[in-house]
Amino acid sequence: MQLDVLGFEKTTSQHPQNRVLANDYTPSQNFWESDAILRHFLQKNISAEAYTYMLDKWQKLGKAAAGRMNELSQLADKKTPELVKRNYWGETLNEIQFHPAYWELIKIAVESEMFRVKWKPSLRQKFQKELHRLGFASDFLYSMAEGGVPCPLCMTDGVARLIDRYGEADDQQRLLAHIFTDQAQDLFTGAMFLTEKAGGSDVGANLVSASPIEGKYYLLNGEKWFCSNANANIIFALARTNPEIKGTKGLSIFLIEKQKPDGTKNPIEIVRLKDKLGVRSMASAECILTDTWGKLVGEEGEGFKIMTDMINLSRLYNAVGSVSGMRRALVEAYQFLASRPSFGKTALEHALVREKLTELSAIYHANFYLVWEAITLLDRADNGDDTAEHLLRLLTPMVKKYAAEAGVYVIRESMELMGGLGYIEDGIMPKLMRDTMVLPIWEGAGNIMILDMLRATFKSKGLWLMLAEIEQHLPQNPDYQLIIKKNILAIRDFLPALGQAEQATLELSAKSVFDKLVKLYQISLLVKNTDNQSQVWLNPALDYLINTLIHNDLALKTPLDKVIVEAMLAWEV
Repeated sequence: MQLDVLGFEKTTSQHPQNRVLANDYTPSQNFWESDAILRHFLQKNISAEAYTYMLDKWQKLGKAAAGRMNELSQLADKKTPELVKRNYWGETLNEIQFHPAYWELIKIAVESEMFRVKWKPSLRQKFQKELHRLGFASDFLYSMAEGGVPCPLCMTDGVARLIDRYGEADDQQRLLAHIFTDQAQDLFTGAMFLTEKAGGSDVGANLVSASPIEGKYYLLNGEKWFCSNANANIIFALARTNPEIKGTKGLSIFLIEKQKPDGTKNPIEIVRLKDKLGVRSMASAECILTDTWGKLVGEEGEGFKIMTDMINLSRLYNAVGSVSGMRRALVEAYQFLASRPSFGKTALEHALVREKLTELSAIYHANFYLVWEAITLLDRADNGDDTAEHLLRLLTPMVKKYAAEAGVYVIRESMELMGGLGYIEDGIMPKLMRDTMVLPIWEGAGNIMILDMLRATFKSKGLWLMLAEIEQHLPQNPDYQLIIKKNILAIRDFLPALGQAEQATLELSAKSVFDKLVKLYQISLLVKNTDNQSQVWLNPALDYLINTLIHNDLALKTPLDKVIVEAMLAWEV
C-alpha cells in the first residue's frame, strides 16, 4: 500500500476499487444464444425444417451483432456517405461514396440469407407459409447492432415484393436474382421515392409528372424530397400521369433503374445528402428527376394502391427495428447494472432500479409479441387467409405507431439507468437513441397511423376481430378478467358515438380508443404466448401491464425480487 504525505492511501488507475464495473461483468458473445425469448418464439411458431435451415445463419449473425458489427456500425455512422457531384474533368457523376464498413455491413446481411430464404424460388416454395418470420428474425438480430443499414435492407425486400406481385415476368427473373443472391457484390438494393415538398404525408398533393414515350416507359420530371437509400439499383417512384386527376387517384407507380433500356445512364440529380440526427450510415437525399426513364407498373392510377404493399411491409420493418433496439438497450442496461457497485451492493439490487427494469421489460414483451403477431399474420395473409388480412389491416399501423414510441422510451430510460456512461459516444447507447428517434417518423408519423387505424376500423373487420381475440385470451386471474372485460365493454359502447361524430371529433377521440385497444390486445397476446417455459418472463409482465397500465390506483408497492426481474429479461450468458 502506498501512502501520501498526509497518510492517505494513494488511489491510482491500478487501484482494485478504481473501476466502473466489478470483475463479474459478462457481456453477451452472441445475441442469438443469449435471447431465450426470440428462440422460444421461433421454435414454437415456425417449422422444425425451417428452424434447422436458418439456425446456423442466426447463430453466425447473433455472434456478429454482439461483436464485429458494433465496430463496423460505429465506423459507418461516423464516416458518413459523401456525395460526389463531378469528377476531375467536370463531368457530372451524382455518385455516393461509402466507407468500407458500410459494405461490410451489407455483406453480413447478404450472408445472413434474410433475402435469400424469402426470394430464392426453391427456398420460397419450401418455406412458403413462414417466409416473413424467417426473414424478420434475421433483421431483428441484425438491427441489434446497426440501425441505418436496415433501411436499405427494408427497401430491398419491399421492391422485391412489388416486382414479384406486379412486375412483368422478364423483370421478375432479371431483378429478383440480384436480391436473393448470396454474393454481396451482386446485390441490388431498393428504394421508394415517395415524399415531395408539396405533399409530405399528404401523398395526394405530389407533383412529379410522368409522360409516356414508348411502350410502358415514361419520362419522369420533378423533385423527390426524401429519398432514403438514394444509391439504390431498383427504385419505385410515384408520379402523376394526368394532371386533371387530383389526389392519390392520379398517381401511378414506376420502376426506375440506373440504366435506360439502351444501357446509358438514367439521369437522377442528387441535390444533396440529408444531414440526419441518426441512421447516418446510409444515404438519404434530395433528388431531381429530369426526363428520367421509368417503367409503368400495373395500370395508370393504381400507383398508391400498389405502393401501399411496400409501405405496409416497411412499417413492419420499422416496428421490428423498434423492438430490436429495445432488446439491445435492455441487454446493455442489465449487463451494466448487474456488475455496477452502488452504495455497497450492485445497482441491480436497488428497489427503484428493479422497478424500472420491470416496467421496461414488460413494455418490451408487450411490443415484442405484438410485432411478431403482425409478422405471423402477414405470412398467413400472403397464403390466402382472409381473416388475417382484415386483422393485419388494423394491426400494421398499430404496431408501427406503438412499437416506435415504446422504443424511444425504453432506450431513453435504459440510457438513464446507466448514468453518465450511457451518454458517452464510445458505447452503443447514444447511437441507438439517435437511430431509434426516426422510427416514430418514418413510414408515417403517429397521427397518420391514427388516421390509418380509423380507416381500417370502418373499412375492414379488423377491430371486431381484435376484440374477439382479446375476449378469447383472458388471464386466469378473475380480477384481471373483470378489468379487461370492463375495458372491452367501454370500447364497444363508445364505438357507435364515435362513428357518428364529425371528422375533427372523430380523429381526436379515436386516439384514446386505440390507446386502450392496443394495451388490451398486447395483454391478450401475452396470455396467448404463455406456456410452461415463457411464463417465467410473461407472468410478471402481465401483472405489471394490468396493474400499472390499465388499473392505475394508488397503492403501496413491493419491488420484484432480483431473480424475477432477471427472469423477465430471459437472459442467457
